[in-house]
Amino acid sequence: MGATLSNGSSDAVGLEVKSLFANYDASAAIQDVSFSIRPTELVTLLGPSGCGKSTTLRCVAGLHRIAGGTITIGDDLVAGPRTHVRPEHRRVNMVFQSYAIWPHMSVFENVAYGLKSMKLANREINSVVTAMLRLVGLEELAERPATGLSGGQQQRVALARAIATRPRVLLLDEPLSNLDSVLRARMRSEIQRIQRETGTTTLYVTHDCGEALSMSDQIVVLNQGRIAQIGQPEDLYDRPASRFVARFLGFANFVSAKVSAVGGGQINVIATGLDGSPHFQLNQVDGAPVRDGQSLDLVMRPESLEINRRGTEVGANSFAATLVKCDFLGSRSELTFRSGNVLLRCDADRDFLNRMDGDEAFLSIVPHRLTWVPQDATDDTDQS
Repeated sequence: MGATLSNGSSDAVGLEVKSLFANYDASAAIQDVSFSIRPTELVTLLGPSGCGKSTTLRCVAGLHRIAGGTITIGDDLVAGPRTHVRPEHRRVNMVFQSYAIWPHMSVFENVAYGLKSMKLANREINSVVTAMLRLVGLEELAERPATGLSGGQQQRVALARAIATRPRVLLLDEPLSNLDSVLRARMRSEIQRIQRETGTTTLYVTHDCGEALSMSDQIVVLNQGRIAQIGQPEDLYDRPASRFVARFLGFANFVSAKVSAVGGGQINVIATGLDGSPHFQLNQVDGAPVRDGQSLDLVMRPESLEINRRGTEVGANSFAATLVKCDFLGSRSELTFRSGNVLLRCDADRDFLNRMDGDEAFLSIVPHRLTWVPQDATDDTDQS
């Protein structure tokens, strides 16, 4: 049935999605998805194409009817078993990938559009629009036709228009995907700044792990319509729950291993996939329990591996490797080593090869930078 929202206090603004199910073309698109956003937070839905992140966003906006669960904005239930608040009554605004600004209007008129529909006085509209354009750095372009702007400027117009009406929740659906890499990085910082200054509760959708890691208070990783993991960016990157999460949040080297001892806050393993089956020690953290004899995959990030010339004295968590490839990437070099049946990618400074003595080396990693995932993870699907 239809419903409208109460005029609740802005202090109550927040979003809760609980046990959400949604279908798309008669197929299950979202299955039992739950997460919440505290007031003023920016939370990102991250995942590959087809994982359900945009469908989740459309459910929150009211553009897609849910099949089960609830969606609550502030103190108001907007979607549930017998409730569907129409999109225009949710006080939720969305910024689309395609900008969706009015080409026949000026920059000022685009930002003022939503305010005019609220029947505000012209003086108040002028004041709000001027403040919004100042916030996004477009005050001097107020009278310019929207079609005369660059892609980054058009995206800022769309953002200013979305926040001008003070939405309870701001939804951003892949807003930077049409921009080049330099402009994308700049706009990423701009969106983060504007979101912090306005304190708008924000749900952001992207498949770009760099955007998610740099902008988010929390990240919800989706895979095939289900939640793979939720957490703060640092926690997800350093302690992924599965191979899928580890791979999707940046490149990861996986090494098969077997637990040899557990105790004293440490896990000792034998890396069966590397030359000589070396022993490793890693810190035990909260999560799935580990038992003696358990098979698992060690996760080694490229930037966490230290490279030492053969013959250099090395300590624990070290193993022999052979250099097979080096790629120059400008500010750094990306090296590929082989050890046993494993190829391992490592990051090094751009002049590293000038210090190499031949192509033999030792690689090492400190315990707190080494983590693991279950070898039998059911969501180990490479969709990135």
